[in-house]
Amino acid sequence: MKLRIGKIAYENLFPIFYMLQSEFDSPDYEYIEGVPSELNGRIRKGEIDVSPSSSIEYLRKKDEYRLIENNSISSSGPVKSIYLFSRTTIENLSGKTVLTSSQSETSVALIQVILRKFYGADCKFRTESLPLDEALKSETAYLLIGDEALVEMHKPRDLYVYDIGDLWYRNTGLPATFALWIVRNDSYAGKRKLIEKFSRDLDRSRMKALKNLDRIADASAMRTVLSHADLVEYWEGISYEFNEEHRNGLALFERYARELGLI
Repeated sequence: MKLRIGKIAYENLFPIFYMLQSEFDSPDYEYIEGVPSELNGRIRKGEIDVSPSSSIEYLRKKDEYRLIENNSISSSGPVKSIYLFSRTTIENLSGKTVLTSSQSETSVALIQVILRKFYGADCKFRTESLPLDEALKSETAYLLIGDEALVEMHKPRDLYVYDIGDLWYRNTGLPATFALWIVRNDSYAGKRKLIEKFSRDLDRSRMKALKNLDRIADASAMRTVLSHADLVEYWEGISYEFNEEHRNGLALFERYARELGLI
């Protein structure tokens, strides 16, 4: 019996999975790769046991999951891989269509909260898979996440670009929590010892990764796009823990999302 672990192959989680798989791996672990929205669906269906999943997935189905404590993907300020690219200022987006990546769920909900609550912008939202330049020929704004957003951000363009983590933090003073490590309740009941072992390995991986970012940067496939220093700076801007301040930020996000009917 193996523990089926969801793996997001984005650069933001590369340090954690690098350590998990290189120094704390186990024959009891099976990694199943996918983008956040795919892994949300798979853990929902019981096809995986544990995963870093969109925080909105956890908030929508709290009674079905339990948290692996002290672990998240959050930021207090710019997260540097979730960007809104726009042909106009954010203050002028009301009435416009905002395109969103199909790979994300939390970021899609978060941009709706930000636009409505902080800027009074009533926008339409549509999932899109076209490349950024092509998509913005017909629409005004496009929300990209993950490695795609990292790459596009480093291309020169005459666009307004907004970091979603920064927008949230500047308007709330609280961290934005994009993903949480969650476990299905039935998986915990059937694989409790394995999950407790994995929780310890995840904690050790997080702590060791944060002390070895220079070495991890040398192993990253993104080093052809970002410099070694840029990679380390990117990871240092991400909070991989989940403390009381993160909980307060998540609670505020949940409140706003409920008010807008997103939960």
